[in-house]
Amino acid sequence: MRFLTLILLFGIAIGINAQKQTNEFTAVDKLALQIPDSLTKTANGLSDYINSKFTSQSDKSRAILIWTTNNTQYDIENMIATNLYQSTSEIIDKVLKTKKGVCMHYAELYNSTANKVGVKSYVIAGYTKQNGFVDYIPHAWCASFIDSAWYIIDPTWGSGYIQNSKFVKKTNEFYFKAKPEQMVKSHMPFDPLWQFLNYPVTNQEFYEGKTGINKNKPYFNYPDTLMQFEQQSDILKLKSSSRRIEQNGVKNSLVFDMLQHNKREIEYHNSKILVEASNSAVTLYNDGINRLNRFIDYRNKQFTPTRPDNEIKEMVDLADKSLSSSREKLKEIKNPDSNTANSITQLNKSIDEAVLNLNEQKAFLEKYFKTGKLFRKSLFYKFSWMGIPLN
Repeated sequence: MRFLTLILLFGIAIGINAQKQTNEFTAVDKLALQIPDSLTKTANGLSDYINSKFTSQSDKSRAILIWTTNNTQYDIENMIATNLYQSTSEIIDKVLKTKKGVCMHYAELYNSTANKVGVKSYVIAGYTKQNGFVDYIPHAWCASFIDSAWYIIDPTWGSGYIQNSKFVKKTNEFYFKAKPEQMVKSHMPFDPLWQFLNYPVTNQEFYEGKTGINKNKPYFNYPDTLMQFEQQSDILKLKSSSRRIEQNGVKNSLVFDMLQHNKREIEYHNSKILVEASNSAVTLYNDGINRLNRFIDYRNKQFTPTRPDNEIKEMVDLADKSLSSSREKLKEIKNPDSNTANSITQLNKSIDEAVLNLNEQKAFLEKYFKTGKLFRKSLFYKFSWMGIPLN
């Protein structure tokens, strides 16, 4: 379990007027609200039901949203509190158990279920603007790839609004399948990649309300960038995201905190990589030593019981391979701290000593294989004449 270092206080829209509901999803909504309680204990239960009742991506995403918004009560008392040690699974388990949460609960539940039913989806972190004013707490919403296009879905703002310190549950149609160019007027992702726009809006422009398409800016090929992002390792995702965030302008403390969060996550991943590489190098070294010792024991027994030459050679080759792999693994460690650097130096010395012994065994084997089988046993004995070795 990993704890997050970024405090996401996730807000909700205040006093947003619900849009007029259409009849397009009347049948879907009705069926979505008929999910048996026994299937709502886990995201898997929800996804299994939705998959059994709906076929189109649009209907599936709508069903998830409607069930989530109608069965979750916004937790006003904890709207500015979060548990730094919560994992995604813990967030989902909590909202399904308590039927209460703030926007990270709404977003994570929708996102998890959507991906399980085959609707590609992401949770997006950022900040918002309400009634012309930028909010001071972060927010989380979702993006889904539905029928070959990206749409923005905000399960929290779509579920209702706060009025007179009370949560009013009322579906707001605007926040289901909103187009990116519309949503960017009120929702600003920390990473501009998640705007899904070819001409991303900067943080400064968001403050100023200048969110229209400006083709005088450099063209941003977000589909290709997203494709590349999806193929990157976790640490490369963090680095590329941080670069885009900085380029879009560090306008407020929320953006700064996100960058600090990414920095700490990068440090964590670097440390994890260092530890894993070090442990792997030690494991490979130990394997090489064990294999080398087994060969030496076998040689001391004069290769008894008898084995084919290729099996005898393989014993040494595998020891060599493990020791070589251990050294290569050490080379992967970049910018180690002083303690790790000392450990690397010591392990390299141990590998050097083992390789010297290994080379002696290789030399013996080379001579052994070149010797006729009738005379091989003599190689296990030392013969000399007047102190001069004869073999």
